[in-house]
Amino acid sequence: MAGAPPSPNFGPRKDGACADLIVIHYTAMPSCAEARARLCDPEAEVSAHYLIAETGTVEALVSEEMRAWHAGAGGWGGVSDVNSRSIGIELANTGDAPFPEPQMTALEHLLADIMGRHTIPPERVIGHSDMAPERKRDPGPRFDWRRLARAGLSVWPEPGDAQSDFAASARAFGYPDAAPDLLLVAFRLRFRPGAVGPEDTLDRALAADLARRFPVDGGAASS
Repeated sequence: MAGAPPSPNFGPRKDGACADLIVIHYTAMPSCAEARARLCDPEAEVSAHYLIAETGTVEALVSEEMRAWHAGAGGWGGVSDVNSRSIGIELANTGDAPFPEPQMTALEHLLADIMGRHTIPPERVIGHSDMAPERKRDPGPRFDWRRLARAGLSVWPEPGDAQSDFAASARAFGYPDAAPDLLLVAFRLRFRPGAVGPEDTLDRALAADLARRFPVDGGAASS
């Protein structure tokens, strides 16, 4: 990892919390240098633990032991203070561009390292849009979640019970208590990029499989 001036935008994890989630973002800025400057700007009041450039360079900006300010309002699996329970990874990307191979390879190595050290299971590697469906879209429809799942670094569904309740299944997997239409958009961003129209049987079947195989752990569902 390249050395970098640490971001001043962090604090202690609240109530003695430990990291048991990883949240992936894109920077939505024209360049990695501009993203780094913002993540290290005390007036911006945003940060992340890691920033990965398009070239694959990984920069550590906040210590993993500390609470970075990357997630904001939202939740996952009953966790409302996601910042206190997560490690945030920013990918330098404008939001409408593909993620280069060196960047994805670096992300895979970083995820494997973090997950191993913190004993974080693949189902707790999520996108910003997963935990904040009302307001976020990153890492967006061009991010290759299936690739991470094949490497054991995230999860991917297979069709299950198509008669199940989509919103209930999505929430059982971890999605927050957002309106069903917003849950559908967030779900499709990750698992069915490009899908449009009303909720259908495939949405229900995929969500049901995730809820069956990866239900929210009651031990993790706290603020």
